[in-house]
Amino acid sequence: MSREQNESGKRFYDITHPISPQLAVWPGDTPFSLHAVAKISRGSSVNLGAVTMSLHTGTHADAPYHYSDKGETMEALSPEIYVGAAQVVDVTGFDLITIEVLENAAETVGVGQVERLLLKTGGWNVTTVFPEHIPVLAENVPDYLNEKGIFLLGVDVPSVDQIDSKTLPIHHALGENGIHILESLRLEDVPPGLYELIALPLPLAGADGCPVRAVLR
Repeated sequence: MSREQNESGKRFYDITHPISPQLAVWPGDTPFSLHAVAKISRGSSVNLGAVTMSLHTGTHADAPYHYSDKGETMEALSPEIYVGAAQVVDVTGFDLITIEVLENAAETVGVGQVERLLLKTGGWNVTTVFPEHIPVLAENVPDYLNEKGIFLLGVDVPSVDQIDSKTLPIHHALGENGIHILESLRLEDVPPGLYELIALPLPLAGADGCPVRAVLR
């Protein structure tokens, strides 16, 4: 995690996992690889590389199409979803994140002060190993978040549903409530509070997801 100072003097946190072959991916998914198409040392005028990886590698956005054939793909989503005020709430230590857990964790400012909510769960700090079990939301939380006006939920684990889920109830419930998803954020060093989030995905036509470079300022 890097904490740096920009030209305006504001502090910002890089909450993006570096992408490398050591970064664990979903079992059976496409791992990251980078190979050279051209190299100056081999007589080319430039160095030129190509990458192969899953669209859900590391810190990434889920498009609604990821869990529904009727959902929007990445190029159809507004950049405004991923840029703006965000609240980090620390729910570390809870396997099931209930409404009560959220409200207790955010008691000083409350949930829904801003429209983007990032949950610090501590559920995936060793990213070279894919987790077998992760913290997840209680089934009534998506409705609650919608009532609070939240339209973007970010988590520091690879999914909003349990790893072995086949039906993805939380993905679907969030989608039904118009709540977009960021996964695998790097929040271990970020204190709870209010920030500006910048986490822009590329407008990949027809894509079900896309890695993002996410920062908090």
